[in-house]
Formats: sequence, structure tokens, C-alpha cells
Amino acid sequence: MSRTPLSCRTRDLVYFLFFAIHLPATFLIDIQALYPTAWIPAAVSNLPRFYVDMSNDPLIGSAMGYFGQAQLEAYAWFRSFLLLEAFFQVPVFVIGLRGLWRGTTSIYILLLIYAASTTTTTIPCLAVILSTPVSPTPLSIGLSVTTEQRLLLLSSYIPFFLVPLVMTFDMAFRVQNLIGSGPDGQKEKEE
Repeated sequence: MSRTPLSCRTRDLVYFLFFAIHLPATFLIDIQALYPTAWIPAAVSNLPRFYVDMSNDPLIGSAMGYFGQAQLEAYAWFRSFLLLEAFFQVPVFVIGLRGLWRGTTSIYILLLIYAASTTTTTIPCLAVILSTPVSPTPLSIGLSVTTEQRLLLLSSYIPFFLVPLVMTFDMAFRVQNLIGSGPDGQKEKEE
């Protein structure tokens, strides 16, 4: 049986590209808050600072400690999400890229678990962004955002909610179809 090329499997191609984009972003920005600073080259360590200076992201800024110790401690829950990203999502990105490239159905359950987890953990992040006060100019770094910064933040977080949300339902249906199929790919008759 020949495999259908990734370019002919639209949803899988979207998921593949999503993982391919997410993997470097995870290492370069998201999980830098977890690395010992000695591990991070200067050019790379400046990326989160540049991003936070531009967006005033209350999540990354707090996790990185840019907004002070109190904010760092208040966002311990977000740092736990970063640990989940580092130790669960990163391996899923690698396995997912390989499995999607090959068209392997055995990754559906793993992608379903990833997608449901990611969708769930992105909701509180969106809630923080939506509840961060808006002011014409930031009152003080990390405590408010401008309208433009909020739009920037939403445009960067919403895709990381929507793609996993769609993937959750897609993989759930794919798993259901696999469970409902017999060894020959035919639906089993209900007894």
C-alpha cells in the first residue's frame, strides 16, 4: 500500500507546519524561563526580551522574571504550563512531525492527548490576555497593554488555541473510526 503524500492530506499538512513552527518558538522563547541562564547564548536570550518589549506579554514577561519577583511568583501556574510544554509537547512535536510525514495512524491517540491538553491550557492564557487592562500607553510594564499590544497578543495566542482545538476533534473522529474498523478496514457489524 502506498502512502498518500503529505501535500495531499490538508489537515495533516497544517498540523505538520504547526509543529514545525511551534518547535523552534518553544525553544527560542517559551521555555527559556526554564533554562539556566548560562545555557543560553546572548543572541538567543535577547529574543524573549525583544518580544516582551514589543507585546508587553504578561505571561512570558512574568515567567521570565521581567516584571519582578511578585509577578514571577503569581505566574507559577504558567511556569507549570511551560514545564508541560518542555517535557510533553516538545517530544510530541518531534513524534508528530515524523508520524504526520509518514502518514502513520498510530500517532492519532498521542495527537489527541496533545491537542486536548494544549487547548485546555491555552484557555487560561487567553483569559489573562483578555483581562489585562488596556490603556493608551502601558501604565507600567506588565500591568497593562495598549489596544495594539492586545491585538498582537491575541494574534499570537489564538492560533495556538484554534489549531489544537480543531486537532482535538479531528483526532477524536479519526480514533473513533479506527476503533470502529475491523482488521480489514471494514466497519464491524454490531452484535
